[in-house]
Amino acid sequence: MTASGSSADALLEQQTRRESNARTYPRSLPLAIERAEGAIVEDVDGNEYIDCLAGAGTLALGHNHPAIVERLEELFERDRAMHTLDLTTPIKERFVDRLLESLPDEFAESAKVQFCSPAGTDAVEAAMKLVKTATGNRSMVAFQGAYHGMTRGALELMGDTAPREPIAGHVSDVHHAPYPYAYRCPFGLGGGDCWQTSAEYVERTLSNPDSGIVDPAGMILEPVQGEGGVVPAPDEWLRAMRRITREHDIPLIVDEIQTGLGRTGELYAVEHADVVPDVLTLSKAIGGGLPVSVVVYDESLDIWEPGAHAGTFRGNQLGMAAGAATIEYVLEHDLETHAAAMGERLQAHLEETAGTFEAVGDVRGRGLMVGMELVDPDGETDSLGRYPADGNLASAVQTAAFERGLIVETGGRHGSVVRLLPPLSISPSQIDDVGDIVYESVRSAHSRGRDRAETRA
Repeated sequence: MTASGSSADALLEQQTRRESNARTYPRSLPLAIERAEGAIVEDVDGNEYIDCLAGAGTLALGHNHPAIVERLEELFERDRAMHTLDLTTPIKERFVDRLLESLPDEFAESAKVQFCSPAGTDAVEAAMKLVKTATGNRSMVAFQGAYHGMTRGALELMGDTAPREPIAGHVSDVHHAPYPYAYRCPFGLGGGDCWQTSAEYVERTLSNPDSGIVDPAGMILEPVQGEGGVVPAPDEWLRAMRRITREHDIPLIVDEIQTGLGRTGELYAVEHADVVPDVLTLSKAIGGGLPVSVVVYDESLDIWEPGAHAGTFRGNQLGMAAGAATIEYVLEHDLETHAAAMGERLQAHLEETAGTFEAVGDVRGRGLMVGMELVDPDGETDSLGRYPADGNLASAVQTAAFERGLIVETGGRHGSVVRLLPPLSISPSQIDDVGDIVYESVRSAHSRGRDRAETRA
């Protein structure tokens, strides 16, 4: 059967027969997309959805934004090269110019840019290779709840052990420290005590000659854990990590693959804390929806030999053209400020939902990176008085939202967090629609769960 005239069900059945069992999104979002514009996607049956997944945060300007479409059309009309390895072009130089302009001045002044293979995980692999080459050390410090990609080295950095099981026989040099997850503090503490204890733990561990940790090549962290459940790190903790890594001469890698380019209400999430990293990994939004991945790092680390790191598709001119157009539009229209305002508006809606339903345990986020943690009010509370996470309810809310025309993702510990990553250009009225749908979806999923529980009883 061809795609022409096919229903979503037929296309999904065909996908199931032909694609790998590793596919993920179609299992919870049974969608066959026909067209898309801005924050709206339409399936082959004519159903419309507000897209609060947006390519896992890749589509900063939404689908088919005119600024990107016009730039790509210009590239084709002028017979520009589409792929150039690491040979330069005016398109590439324009992208690098815009990228450096978007970065904090103190970082950009001494920055080098390494183009990688196109996925964010490739940037993480390159960043690890960079700091290991520069320091001569091998071990890494990462954090519980972390997500940095799905290639072998990046998997070792991941906090979730399940995806790492296929490489369990490999001896890892990654040490996972507690992340300051205030709602479910790993130390069982509340308020500011959580981040302070986390920082003290890291500092004492790195200062202890009997810790079992050899001198690290680098520390890698997310300023907001995305797949880990939309957990923003307190600014004070980020500043503490910067101080500690400087004192111990450990390069600090900040993974802004999902937070970068305005998502959190600043162009880069580290700017909330006035932190300047040694290494920044970027992908997703900087490609304007097309594959681009880079490592930006302090020139003092640039001791690689020619050809020490490569990647066939590091010369993707389409991605660079779309990326430059996206960065320019974000800068010219101050979209990070718009993202901050829309994020506050969205969180206000979710807080209203939390005030109505006890099954919403926590609402959190930064800018348009927002999470809502679902809990089981019938379960036993922990030392902080928190109900247990309820991944089944989060999945039910995702399904109910999809039925009502809203695409969201789930993630976090036990899959209990409903995640929202809409385009930065989303309108206030669309945010209000999202808030209304989430409310109705929680109400529906919660009542269905109650009905099932009463039936079992």
